[in-house]
Amino acid sequence: MYSLTTPKPGPTGGPTATTVRLAGHPAVQSYEVYFPAPARKFDPNFNLDTETYDKQATFWLKIQVASDAKPGPVELSAQLRYQLCTDKECLPPKKVTAAANIEIAASAPPPAPIPAGLTLFSPDGARPAPPSSAPASPQSQPLGAFLLVAFGFGLAAIFTPCVFPMIPITMSFFLNQGSGSRGEAIRQALIFCLGIVVLFTAIGFGLSAALGPFAVVQMASSPWVNGLICLVFFVFGLSLLGAFEITLPTGLLTKLNMASNRGGLLGTLIMGLTFCLASFACVGPFMGTLLAASVGGSKLQPVLGMLAFSAALSSPFFLLALFPSFLQKMPRSGGWMSRV
Repeated sequence: MYSLTTPKPGPTGGPTATTVRLAGHPAVQSYEVYFPAPARKFDPNFNLDTETYDKQATFWLKIQVASDAKPGPVELSAQLRYQLCTDKECLPPKKVTAAANIEIAASAPPPAPIPAGLTLFSPDGARPAPPSSAPASPQSQPLGAFLLVAFGFGLAAIFTPCVFPMIPITMSFFLNQGSGSRGEAIRQALIFCLGIVVLFTAIGFGLSAALGPFAVVQMASSPWVNGLICLVFFVFGLSLLGAFEITLPTGLLTKLNMASNRGGLLGTLIMGLTFCLASFACVGPFMGTLLAASVGGSKLQPVLGMLAFSAALSSPFFLLALFPSFLQKMPRSGGWMSRV
């Protein structure tokens, strides 16, 4: 069960902290809640540090009786809201009510002492610092660093044998279409880049929508998911080393290529989609790595990661449309690409 001082949920969700509230009564002026020290540790259900009680926990209420309370028996009730979890799954939050009969005496007796080792709960969120011996928990990768890595992967994918040789061919297509003007080439390159960004971002959005913000975090602690990610890394690693080639059905690529040859805005957009699928043999390992790395992050991390990756991958097409003379200065593709 999670403590009263469990950290608040993050952007991807979190546990339900325990709450103890005394029902209003004319005989009660105020009250304080005391709680035992919880165990602070890393929780694989939510991928963050939590404070929990195992097996049992006792909370104490110190009640200040109102000065005008009449002597006699009084029944007070407190509502407890809590959530129970194992290291693999959680039950929905639950509410229970505890009642107690107290006797208000005519003369004020000395208050019962609060047991040693309990801490006063502070509603403003302040809590005692965790002990210095608490084990360090694994930290999730900051979003900024993840996006930087995703952008770097996109730049690295440019220099693969599936992408680099296509740059001059594709740019020649832009420059020879329509009026052949620079403005027309820039417009075509923008639409082509949009096709790349749309496809990869849709893949990230599909992963995020299919898993949801809570399931993405829970998947990170699943041994089956981690085993699958390990297998994906291994297969893609063998592919990059030349053991085999990952290809998409030729029928799909042929149909998309025919659609892109119609020209116009739609044809250029489809050409961008076709380019992505045709380069999958080289781009797939980068995508697989990014999507696997985003499993333990926030709901939008797969979407933003694919957006950064596709923006970097499509950047040379747009930049060369702005400065077409640089096409002549680019190194020619050849045997050096296989070594890269």
